[in-house]
Amino acid sequence: MVATSSSLPLKPLSAPQKAMRKIGLVRDIDLALHIPLRYEDETHIVKLQDAREGDTVQIEATVTASEIQLRPRRQLLVTVDDGTDTCMLRFFSFYPAQQKALAIGQVIRVRGEVRGGFMGLTMMHPSFKAATGELPSVLTPVYPTSAGLPQAYLRRAIGSALARADLNETLPPQLAWPSAPRGQGVHSLRQALSYLHHPTPDASIAALEDRTHPAWQRLKAEELLAQQLSQHMAKQERNTLRAPSLKRKAGGWHDRFKEALPFQLTVAQQRVGQEIAMDLARAVPMHRLLQGDVGAGKTVVAALAAMLAVDAGWQCALMAPTEILAQQHFAKLVGWLAPLGVRVAWLTGSQKKKERTEMLCLIESGEAALVVGTHAVIQEQVKFKSLALAVIDEQHRFGVAQRLALRDKMQDIGMEPHLLMMTATPIPRTLAMSYYADLEVSVIDELPPGRTPVVTKVISDSRRDEVVGRIGAQLSEGRQVYWVCPLIEESEALDLTNATATHEELSAVLPGVKVGLLHSRMSVNEKRDVMAQFTEGSMGVLVSTTVIEVGVDVPNASLMVIEHAERFGLSQLHQLRGRVGRGAAASACVLLYGTPDGGRLSETARERLRAMADTNDGFEIARRDLEIRGPGEFLGARQSGAPLLRFADLATDENLLAWARQIAPMLLEKYPDLAERHIARWLGGKSEFLKA
Repeated sequence: MVATSSSLPLKPLSAPQKAMRKIGLVRDIDLALHIPLRYEDETHIVKLQDAREGDTVQIEATVTASEIQLRPRRQLLVTVDDGTDTCMLRFFSFYPAQQKALAIGQVIRVRGEVRGGFMGLTMMHPSFKAATGELPSVLTPVYPTSAGLPQAYLRRAIGSALARADLNETLPPQLAWPSAPRGQGVHSLRQALSYLHHPTPDASIAALEDRTHPAWQRLKAEELLAQQLSQHMAKQERNTLRAPSLKRKAGGWHDRFKEALPFQLTVAQQRVGQEIAMDLARAVPMHRLLQGDVGAGKTVVAALAAMLAVDAGWQCALMAPTEILAQQHFAKLVGWLAPLGVRVAWLTGSQKKKERTEMLCLIESGEAALVVGTHAVIQEQVKFKSLALAVIDEQHRFGVAQRLALRDKMQDIGMEPHLLMMTATPIPRTLAMSYYADLEVSVIDELPPGRTPVVTKVISDSRRDEVVGRIGAQLSEGRQVYWVCPLIEESEALDLTNATATHEELSAVLPGVKVGLLHSRMSVNEKRDVMAQFTEGSMGVLVSTTVIEVGVDVPNASLMVIEHAERFGLSQLHQLRGRVGRGAAASACVLLYGTPDGGRLSETARERLRAMADTNDGFEIARRDLEIRGPGEFLGARQSGAPLLRFADLATDENLLAWARQIAPMLLEKYPDLAERHIARWLGGKSEFLKA
């Protein structure tokens, strides 16, 4: 019997092949798009007599001495002579094969940084090879790599992949690529990649490294187009799915709830409520992001949407990332809806079995019209009778898989729930144009009346006593105070020590004042008890880690002190500041910063603190946060499984993004096959994740 190719055993992968797969280099196009980190100029030889200290040069020389020295530490010392001068090569890590290649009499090419000193010219751990063959005519690429994947192997693999990869144009001539600056012409993808992998010696290293070269422009335009196409395709696909049509009933739950509210909705809340209602009335799934600054009143807008679902005989689920935030939502919604006779169920991982079983029965029977909870809402045993609307608060704290799990709750009836995602972290314009292009976006751009602006002060830790004195003044006026301690990632024990020490300090200097402590190691019931005491006003000061970052609403709290504010991210500082200024009293936020060992704050930390002092505007904060951190960190978990931009920079490439936004719908409509090829080239199977 002759073995067919399909029955032959697969050849095991070599170590470099496994390493390539580990960093995502699977297809030829993956290798072709694996762009060098930097370049080495091995195209010419420099004489040692012409080399200046600090220069990185390539020399060709003969080994005149080679020995292993054991003290002060084991090292290989090799002396080379190129006829104009000598140089000492020093290796602290070396193998027998390398020692053999550096034997006396060998002629080698050496590349490294030239250093001066008492012993003459020196190179530390230079690269070297035998001086054979002609000098290369192009710069030598140095690629991002991992353990077990040598540069030489990667260069050969990329060279082969470039020859095999399908780099044919995916844009017809009628839809032109953006022109390069300064009349440098447009590179084809093959030309751009060939140049970026093997630039000529006269190339501008600065233009390559800062990614302004026309070859880079072509690559960034391709990448942004792929992203826009995938977002448009996800949106098109959702428009083919079915969802319940949730139309308002005159005199129904929606109208009764609105009439019973003890306050007037702002103009922005009314406008956004109408946008959501129009979406819910359609028989295709809503996919809307509701953004509004801290305290803008997103919860009541979500409740109005939920009542539209109840009016139509369906259920709504609201999921929050933390139990404290979920509890806040639950308390608010029960306060609003219970008097109207609407049953609200509560689901969380810390529930007792009896209570949980009761809630699961209420949900499955449909008696609970609204379900509020944490990740517990999406667990497999939770069966909804008729889920029509899913609301996800602080959506950036949830991953793609979790959002998909919530949507899957209706798969058995062949429908999709409407999805409303909420965030108090405003999305900068360029992010909305790119990563959120598949979403409809609603913005609550005004605060409810009576909210007071928060004054922000940046104060050195050396003035800590003054800050403690300020706390006493606030307490004497009947106000309450937050004191937030940073999480220390390396050790939960250090977090606890930090918060506990501050709690003890404030308890000692504020006699007669109840000072509470809230941290991650406390049980859910303990956390709930502490928060209840602070909310009802029996506790004057709450010392906490960042578990109070979102959702906590205590109008009587008028002072927020954030210890070691330089350790926090900008959006996190803004969220924390939003816990005060929720009532009519004048409120302040003190950013207490320390410097390591009496040194200086980093430039990034200074920028963050400066931005907080400059503005209370969440959109301006978000814009600066994007500038400081870039989109990767800013997006949080939205990108789990979905591709971030590798090449384009939203801060500098907005013109290319605008071009991609304009071209993508035209390419999809008129040339769908080319659009699919383009997405497959850049995203492979990852575009599926963009649908969440």
